Amino acid sequence: MENSRSREPGSAATPGKGNRKARLYEDLKHQILTLQLGPDEDLDELDLCRRYGLSRTPVREVFRRLSGEGYAYIRENAGARVAPMNHATLRHFFLAAPMIYAATGRLAARHFKPAQLALLRDTQEQFRQAGESGDMAALVLKNNRFHEIMGEMSGNIYLQASLNRLLVDHARIGHTFYLSHDGDMAERQRLAAGHHDQFIDALAAHDEDAIVRITFEHWELSRQNMEMFITPAGLDPHLPHERAETLST
Repeated sequence: MENSRSREPGSAATPGKGNRKARLYEDLKHQILTLQLGPDEDLDELDLCRRYGLSRTPVREVFRRLSGEGYAYIRENAGARVAPMNHATLRHFFLAAPMIYAATGRLAARHFKPAQLALLRDTQEQFRQAGESGDMAALVLKNNRFHEIMGEMSGNIYLQASLNRLLVDHARIGHTFYLSHDGDMAERQRLAAGHHDQFIDALAAHDEDAIVRITFEHWELSRQNMEMFITPAGLDPHLPHERAETLST
């Protein structure tokens, strides 16, 4: 896969500024999700201006957009950096993710449109192909896109915003464990693909309870994968859904 961090967008046949700005936005998202830009890494404004043929104003507008979506943060008078993944971030992620995924899935089962279900099927096929070919970056991005589509199916702008923020960190964490090539991880990838198929079947049947059940099964698999690689000592990532009411304390 091409490393978009090394290409020189501004050196090609001079696309319009709007296109270069959009390209910068998409490239930075891709690089952050696939860890080409690591957590808390500095975003070099001058270098990006040079490479994309943009002035500082549109580059800063991209930074602000990325900050609002959870990909980056802006320090006063000190530029922008990639969103960190520290102990606090991971704890918030582990606590919130299963509830938001379950609520999103339940609403998706009620409100999805046939065209969205067809798109979800296509994305699932691309996810499976990425796993079979060993394209880990594509695997992460297609997994993210699968869950993003479920958010769109929900039709709820509040859940979509929360889900999309979760998916930034889910992709970055996932990219770490998808890089493992042992047999156990291959089996976990197969199980994840199977869960996706079950999601599609449950959505087609408008079966909200099945969606919630599959969500927690899928989350448990994801949690186990993540725990193997990134859980700091002393952090309990478990969140059995029967204990969800304790979160407010």
